[in-house]
Amino acid sequence: MDGIDAAAADLELDGGVLRLSPLGHDTTPYPDELARALRAALPPNPTSMETVCRLDTVIGQEFAAAAERAAGRHPGAALVVAHGQTVFHWVEDDGRVAGTLQIGRPAWIAERTGLPVVSDLRSADVAAGGQGAPLVSLFDVLLLGGAAGADAPRAALNLGGIANLTVMAPGEPLAYDAGPANALIDAAIVALTGGAETCDRGGARAGRGTVDEALLGLLLDDFFLTQPPPKTTGKERYHHGFTEAALEELGREVVGDDLLATLTAHAAEVSAAECRRHGVTEVVASGGGTENPVLMTMLADRLAPARLLPIDELGIPSAAKEAYAFAALGFLTWHGLPGTVPACTGARHPAVLGSISPGAGVLALPPPSRPAPARLEIGGSCR
Repeated sequence: MDGIDAAAADLELDGGVLRLSPLGHDTTPYPDELARALRAALPPNPTSMETVCRLDTVIGQEFAAAAERAAGRHPGAALVVAHGQTVFHWVEDDGRVAGTLQIGRPAWIAERTGLPVVSDLRSADVAAGGQGAPLVSLFDVLLLGGAAGADAPRAALNLGGIANLTVMAPGEPLAYDAGPANALIDAAIVALTGGAETCDRGGARAGRGTVDEALLGLLLDDFFLTQPPPKTTGKERYHHGFTEAALEELGREVVGDDLLATLTAHAAEVSAAECRRHGVTEVVASGGGTENPVLMTMLADRLAPARLLPIDELGIPSAAKEAYAFAALGFLTWHGLPGTVPACTGARHPAVLGSISPGAGVLALPPPSRPAPARLEIGGSCR
């Protein structure tokens, strides 16, 4: 929710290999007024269909502007993949995902760029009985599965608002949402600053604070964390009200930097506990959380002796991992190939993801490709 990530990639299929060459990426912050309106519309706040329509339209227009800028830098672009802004992930009490909603109307992108757009990538997996997440698991499986030493359990960990984990070990891969990463930290910063700040940049405030172990224990006493995978969650559960409920149970104040230090320790322990559960020997980290050195230090300490390394070392910029992953998923859709791993999402079968909005020209899809890729090469070097 910090802004719009745009990444450009050259992609090609060569038998069982998907080759991805990163060409560049950037992030465009949401305008302040739009960011405030978006946060105000998210659970547990009430909203209206009028508000959802307005946000869907304005965010679509912002996506279109970002896509146009990216296409201008890469004039050979043939396809846009737009994940959208997640505003709700409908999870029933039994853990079943009944629906998911990402807004940012793709017609604005197709109109402004003239390019076809793949969007709404999660719904097909949900319709097939899956969690609709983590969809990056296919990217992770292809990336980690072709690496040397793959017989030793390894994990890909993305530290966004929610931490999602893909575990590669002998047998079938496993992927799921571990729990909150930046969501509670960001929500606390917004609450503490009245919205003047939206994240603990560089972990500066957490670094000055002291972890309150009693509050940490209450935050970790969480029903979601005890549930077996596959499972998904989002900001409809992990908002500042979650933290306030733990503080009320604690019965005393934990404020300012100490609160942020505790929430950062909580984010580290949530992810580290899941990695320890699977006995992984190496964790490849990505996402905005990798830019918080306090979080990364806490995570490394809790993972030891497992090795923690940024995905940058495998050729993908940490901040752009999800953008490149969704570029790959949309590329597979364009070629008629599934973009899910049922063992990771819990679906009954693999699904070809998304809907396609035509661009300015005649919509002509390539013939469906076979076979599905078995490994991913980044920049020409197999990982």
